[in-house]
Amino acid sequence: MKKVTIILFVLFASLGGAYAGDPSGLTDMELLGRHLYKDKNLSFNGTQSCQVCHHPFAGFADRRNALNPETSVVSIGADGTSKGGRNAPSSAYAGYSPNLSLDTGEWRGGLFWDGRADGSVLGDPLAEQAQGPPLNPVEMAMPDKESIINVIKNSVYADLFISVFGAGSLDDVDEAYDNFGRAVAAYERSFEVSAFSSKYDLAQDQFTDAEQQGQGLFENHCAVCHSTTTDFNAPSALFTNYGYANIGVPSNPLVPLPSPDPGLGAVVEDPDQDGKFKIPTLRNIAASPPYTHNGTFASLKDMVAFINNNQGYVPELDRNIDPRVGNLGLTDGDIDDLVAFLMTLTDGY
Repeated sequence: MKKVTIILFVLFASLGGAYAGDPSGLTDMELLGRHLYKDKNLSFNGTQSCQVCHHPFAGFADRRNALNPETSVVSIGADGTSKGGRNAPSSAYAGYSPNLSLDTGEWRGGLFWDGRADGSVLGDPLAEQAQGPPLNPVEMAMPDKESIINVIKNSVYADLFISVFGAGSLDDVDEAYDNFGRAVAAYERSFEVSAFSSKYDLAQDQFTDAEQQGQGLFENHCAVCHSTTTDFNAPSALFTNYGYANIGVPSNPLVPLPSPDPGLGAVVEDPDQDGKFKIPTLRNIAASPPYTHNGTFASLKDMVAFINNNQGYVPELDRNIDPRVGNLGLTDGDIDDLVAFLMTLTDGY
């Protein structure tokens, strides 16, 4: 019984501390960020937190979408009706993304699908990204920074905020809101969110034949963009190069837009980057459907099949398309093996 209890505790910790309690091993900064991440009072009507759209049971993407990927592809705002224009990506492993910059002619880094949290303000794209949703009128819809800081001042964790950032740290609204972003980012970098606890990390010697075959196929066909090397000061592979690409994803009728989404191109003001979106980490990918910036593909197999052969699809934006996508020449069996390998990247093994 004692062994079972220990295993269950470790599992719940790796899933983001889904059950309340003082999570042993978090620093005070990470614990403060955990409070902020889970506090629904940071939305205008007390109904939505960061975790609602980035939930541990969906690989830190939107659990509502993961449960109904065919019909629910973008997050619903705190008002219960407003919808975003893009699928919520996972918040796990985002902390390794560098500042947005040109690297040998290619843009890398930054956060959000289009890289607009570029690290230029706080020196940390993840902290800048965390500041966005509470003030976004379609998401948590708080009227201003002062309203957010007032929630923190009257919270059960106000003393912890002051302990972490010092006496008077809630007096200056702008400074306090910057520290709000830093604390949330610290939690998202913690072992509870970015756990490196998948079968890939812990038990490659127990891979099935299909998983082994899929790993080889992945190295040959996918690792250029979804790197399997240890980069960005991470302890293991992140399965992304934090670059951008237009892979020819079609428009999604569930996400009606007045014009094609330009993605990175609008942020860097370069039409040669139009239609490019952040190359996501594939960690926890099996837990976080639907896929792509507009949630077009409901299953992982459908997503891999599209990467293999994108013929018959009309791209949302038909320029700057990456020629490496859509002609991999994989068989149906290869696709199944690739999916089997991708499933080994789910944390909590």
